[in-house]
Amino acid sequence: MSPASAASNFHQAELDRFAALANRWWDPGGPQKPLHALNPARLGYVAARAPLAGSRVLDVGCGGGLLSEAMAQAGAKVTALDLAPELVKVARLHALESGVEVDYRVQSVEALASAEPGSFDVVTCMEMLEHVPDPGAILAACATLLRPGGRLFVSTINRTPAAFALAIVGAEYIARLLPTGTHHYSEFIRPSELAGWLRAAGLELEDVSGLRYEPWRNAARVVSRTDVNYLACALKA
Repeated sequence: MSPASAASNFHQAELDRFAALANRWWDPGGPQKPLHALNPARLGYVAARAPLAGSRVLDVGCGGGLLSEAMAQAGAKVTALDLAPELVKVARLHALESGVEVDYRVQSVEALASAEPGSFDVVTCMEMLEHVPDPGAILAACATLLRPGGRLFVSTINRTPAAFALAIVGAEYIARLLPTGTHHYSEFIRPSELAGWLRAAGLELEDVSGLRYEPWRNAARVVSRTDVNYLACALKA
């Protein structure tokens, strides 16, 4: 990907939509309530497959910093990226209030890959790939940033009728768990597509697991079914 195209690997409308939620990002009962519920399951998935304590970790598309802070609290040295300045500002303020050290940056993953290749033991990219024009380029940059033996963790949404029914119709229009327009079905990603991008980036797919959000208890857990939300782990050999 050329520098010009790398710089434009985002939808401005998507950045604006999430930036508008910045002030309530850390409100567990606010618009990001499902994300708060997903976070312990995401952290558990990562921690079960890669040591966090003492590791250098990159969180790509960090938003307001939910996962970034959790990984830092687990002992990781965390760098976190987002292209929405409003979200990075909120993340920095919350980290100061919490006494947690995270290096938050308004920077693209492609730019960091050019500057610091092979610098991280773990890279996470959660709930981001379905919001960008070129997910494969994001994954390639993540792979460049990993040290040999490092692992990439992603979460995204499968492109299935079940995902359309639950993640869009149910979550956005019926239960109003997410703001309308948060997701677009055409940008959901099948695991086979993700696997192809990972192989092209030189990564070996180790695991794909489902991530089920259960609104009746406002919690999430890792499951075997991957027809809606799912997590994946890939190794840089």
